[in-house]
Amino acid sequence: MQYDVIVIGGGAVGLATALQLINRNPDLKVILLEKEKVVANHQTGNNSNVIHSGIYYKPGSLKARNCIHGYNLLLDFCKKYDVPHNICGKVIVATDEHELPLLKNIFDRGQQNGLQNLKMLTASELKEHEPHVAGIAGIYVPQTGIVDYRAVAEKYAEVFQLQGGEIKLGEKVVDIHFHTEKVEVVTENTTYSGKLVVNCAGLYSDKIARLTSSNVNVKIIPFRGEYYKLKKEKEYLVKTLIYPVPDPNFPFLGVHFTTMVGGGVECGPNAVLAFKREGYKKTDINLAELGETLAWPGFRKIVSKYWRTGVGEMYRSYSKAAFTEALQKLLPEIKEDDLIEGGAGVRAQACDKTGGLLDDFMILEEKKAINVCNAPSPAATSSLSIGETVAELVEKRL
Repeated sequence: MQYDVIVIGGGAVGLATALQLINRNPDLKVILLEKEKVVANHQTGNNSNVIHSGIYYKPGSLKARNCIHGYNLLLDFCKKYDVPHNICGKVIVATDEHELPLLKNIFDRGQQNGLQNLKMLTASELKEHEPHVAGIAGIYVPQTGIVDYRAVAEKYAEVFQLQGGEIKLGEKVVDIHFHTEKVEVVTENTTYSGKLVVNCAGLYSDKIARLTSSNVNVKIIPFRGEYYKLKKEKEYLVKTLIYPVPDPNFPFLGVHFTTMVGGGVECGPNAVLAFKREGYKKTDINLAELGETLAWPGFRKIVSKYWRTGVGEMYRSYSKAAFTEALQKLLPEIKEDDLIEGGAGVRAQACDKTGGLLDDFMILEEKKAINVCNAPSPAATSSLSIGETVAELVEKRL
C-alpha cells in the first residue's frame, strides 16, 4: 500500500505524532513502524512518569512552548480516556546559599512561562509541604503531576488505530530510499512506500536522520538513569515530589523523590554514560555503539570539561552509600537500608560537535523527511504538542 506518512518510532512522541496527523486529517493513510514487539518499550516506558509544568525552560524555547501546551493537551487526553493521573504538585528545594539565585531564576522563568500560583517558600514553609525535607528555601509548583506514560502511549496507540491508523510492530528500519514521487522505508522484513517519512526514533533518531540527510551534526549520547525505591515503611517521608535545584550546566534535574500513580516512591535518577544505546544494566555493552560515542568530538570535549562530575555520577552508580548521601541532602532521615533497587531508563541526549548538550527540542527537515532529533524530558509531557507541531509541518508538504 502507498501511505501518505510513515512514522518511525513507537514511543510517546511517535505515537502522539501519528495520532495528531489522523486527528487533523482523517483521510490520511498513516502507518507507524516500531522495531520492538510492543510500544513504549524504551524512554517512554522507563522514566520517572512526571507530568512536567514547564517551570525550568527558557521562555520562548521549543521546550517551554511545547511543554506548557502539551501539559494541557495531555491532561485533557487523560481525562477523556480515563488514564489514571494525579496533579499532586512538587517542591524544588535549595539546600545551600549558592543555589538561591538559581532558585529565583527558576521562579522567574515559571512566571514568564505563565504558570499560576507558584510560591516561593521559606525553610519553615517548605516543612508545611514536606515535613521531612531539609532546605533553606524552595518553590511550590502546583501544576506538577504524575502519570504512567506507558499507559498513556498504549492509549495513544489504541485511539490512533481506532481512527484508521496502522501500527506494525517488530519492524526495524534499516534503510530509506528517496525517489521523485515517493520515499521507501526498508525494514528487516519488508519495504513500505509513502510520500513522507517522520523520524521519532528516540535513542536512534540520529542514525535514522543520517539515512535521510548528510547534514546531521549531532550524535545521540545515551545516559542511563538508575532508580531506587523507598521501602514501604519509609514512604511516609515523601508526600508528593521533591526536587533539588538543578545544575545549570547540565540538562538533567538531579536525583529527586517521586511518588507513583500506582503507589510507592522512586528515588533518582543519576546520569551515567550508558555503554549501549539501550543499556539498562551496568553490564550492557555494545562495543560499536560505545566506540561511536567515544569517537564523537563533542563527547570528548564534554569529558575534558566535566570529567569530575562524570566520575562522581559513576561512583554513585556503583556505590549505594554515595547514592544515599546525595538523597540525604534533601531528606536527611533516609538511610541506606531504606532503599531497594529499582529500574533504570536511558535518556537520548543530543550532543553537537563542539561539546554542547542540546537543551531544546530539535527538528530537522528534509524534502521528504522530518526528523525529531532531540526530544529529551519533558518530551513525554509535551508529546501531543510536539505531535501537533510535526503534523503542521507535514500538512505544508502534503
